[in-house]
Amino acid sequence: MRNVSGYNLDKLVADAEEHGAVNVGRLLAGSEGTLGVVTEATVSLEPIPNETAVVMLTYDDVLDAMEDVAPILDHDPAAVEVLDDVFLDLAADRPEFADVVDILPEGTDSTLLVEFYADSMADGKQKIADLLADRLPSVDAAVEPSNGDGAGEKTTDETYAVDALEAYDADRQTKFWKMRKAGLPILLSRTSDEKHWPFIEDTAVPAENLPEYVADIQALFDEYDTFASYYAHAGPGVLHIRPLLDLKADDGIETMHEICDDVTDLVIEYGGSVSGEHGDGRARTTWNRKLYGSEIWSLFQRLKAAFDPDDRLNPGNVSGDADPTENLRYDADYEFDAGFEPTLNWDNENGFQGMTELCHGCAGCTGHQDTTGSVMCPTYRATENEEITSTRGRANMLRQSMSGDLPDDVFSEEFSHEVLDLCIGCKGCKRDCPSGVDMAKLKTEVAHERHQREGVALRDRLFANVETLYSLGSSLAPLSNWATKLPGSGLLAEKTLGIARERELPTFSRTTLQQWDRGRTPAVSEREADRQALLIADPYTNYTQPEVGKAAVRTLEAAGVHVEIADEVTDSGRPAHSKGLLDQSKATAEANVEVLGDRVAEGWDLVSVEPSDAVMYQDDYLDLLSGEAVEAVADNTYSVLEYIDTFRLDDALDTTASDELAYHGHCHQTAASREHHAVGVLRRAGYEVDVLDTTCCGMAGSFGYEAEHYSMSQAIGDLLFDAVDDSPAAEVVAPGTSCRSQLGDTDRYDGKPAHPVEKVADALVD
Repeated sequence: MRNVSGYNLDKLVADAEEHGAVNVGRLLAGSEGTLGVVTEATVSLEPIPNETAVVMLTYDDVLDAMEDVAPILDHDPAAVEVLDDVFLDLAADRPEFADVVDILPEGTDSTLLVEFYADSMADGKQKIADLLADRLPSVDAAVEPSNGDGAGEKTTDETYAVDALEAYDADRQTKFWKMRKAGLPILLSRTSDEKHWPFIEDTAVPAENLPEYVADIQALFDEYDTFASYYAHAGPGVLHIRPLLDLKADDGIETMHEICDDVTDLVIEYGGSVSGEHGDGRARTTWNRKLYGSEIWSLFQRLKAAFDPDDRLNPGNVSGDADPTENLRYDADYEFDAGFEPTLNWDNENGFQGMTELCHGCAGCTGHQDTTGSVMCPTYRATENEEITSTRGRANMLRQSMSGDLPDDVFSEEFSHEVLDLCIGCKGCKRDCPSGVDMAKLKTEVAHERHQREGVALRDRLFANVETLYSLGSSLAPLSNWATKLPGSGLLAEKTLGIARERELPTFSRTTLQQWDRGRTPAVSEREADRQALLIADPYTNYTQPEVGKAAVRTLEAAGVHVEIADEVTDSGRPAHSKGLLDQSKATAEANVEVLGDRVAEGWDLVSVEPSDAVMYQDDYLDLLSGEAVEAVADNTYSVLEYIDTFRLDDALDTTASDELAYHGHCHQTAASREHHAVGVLRRAGYEVDVLDTTCCGMAGSFGYEAEHYSMSQAIGDLLFDAVDDSPAAEVVAPGTSCRSQLGDTDRYDGKPAHPVEKVADALVD
């Protein structure tokens, strides 16, 4: 059993008895900086295993899992980790982990994740076979274990696993461990003031005592009218137990303290420790006196006084008077005042305040950690370790500013705006943050409030009205294109509007996609088609890149779909929404839903060429509006290749292609877990596809056009450019207009990349 509570006096005694001398290093290790400052240390190392083999055992109840821990330890695993029903239920709500929970057998309440180190994969598979022969009823008890000791014989009075999921390949093992390692943020993703707080998360008892210990803990929580999650290191008996409490309630802190006291009694009863891993610190020091008794406690204090007579080193910890109820983020006196009434729908996030408080600081957004994906957080990755450019930095700044925790000399409106300004709205945190912090949505809400108070800057107003600008540019083409190519036009745009001179401005088409559609007869009639699609011509496709829309129409019609292009809808409201002009984006959404809702009711599917617009209809509209009509629009909207893949429309396509493509997905689709559709369609069309492990391209709508953001946009873009350079593919494709512009503006490539649907259209056999 692990024990890191108190000082290691027992190890000094053992040294003295065995060697006649003591190793003071063993005393300083684990002393939490209270006895001295370590400037150099020699540590023991363990060899990295040749192979690992993993199995996830499933159980009907967490107590059944606890019963099985001790027998599993007889098989000498490297790790045994428990995940209970509370943990799994919350993980199922996180897009990053839902697919792992989905593969668990129906009725699974809890699991034990068991890992073996092995010399070879055959060795690893045999170790798991031996374990399953012993612990899984469905495995024939007659199977002779490799050790031949009869461990496979099952008795009727033991508890066994219900099922098992084996993992031998690295990807499957990573998925299992990724979910396990995200335990802390997963549990704190619960959207309520009641949270699974970490005040008794480090207790340890001998593994054989776990069943009775957990049963008594459950009974104790029943008395407090609450429950807990039990997860983590079942093998060494260190369970992370997290009771559900509202620390903002009048009696929240008192209840927490009483539970600590009662649990310490149970720990002592079962021969355990109040800290098996994380140390005493300010949270657990106060229970060491009860755990060790007054005599040992007195020795701890004398030892501390001998090493640190002035009590300068981490005062209060291990042997002091640290109060676990001090310096808490939340208590009954906590106050939060946003200073405005939110406009967006925050019902699913426990309100705007709930989302603002959701970040607990796990640092998943500050690097490529095991608990996160590749999207989060582009600005942090580009700036290389500037905390304020991370999701965590922004979220905590916002919370502290609204709860009064920032000193007056630190906080200002301008500082707040500056911090949020570099959030590019990629939505990566919405998916990849294990707790579900949605900084893009928070920024949009706060930007709207700022506009309400201070008005809207001219440039923001222009970018929010792309539809109007592009319509004008198209109607004036080719004069408008000539004007933007004049020498000095870029400098003029930068001086007057703050648009980066380095950016190439759009080239407008004289004939829009909508105009082209009015002059044609659909290749597939409504009567002939099994499906009918209303293609929404977004401003970028309609006015500047109609060839992409034409490729989409050609591909859909080749698949037997009746296609019409929406006449009354182009702008989804995305540009205004991204700029925080919520009154405008809401009005656009209302008008669009009125039109599109009727078409959905008539049996039409809604298809968008532009990914960010598709996600606007699918996701953001639900933050602006409520009702059956907007839900119907959200449920029946698809990006074009998502549509083809969802209904396997490409089964009807005759395609031939053999080129290799590098695919850069759109960050909004990635955040919505919809990015895989395009890859599947391209591969079935015959292309070899190298899916780039990339983040947001850095253009982020208007962000990359803004002069003050150009260098940041390029720094983020460099991550994409390098990935393209490293790809074996000769051509890159990207569904997002911004992404294609970012790639097209760099001198590292010739011209703008194609939209994936153009490549599918190119592969069609006439």
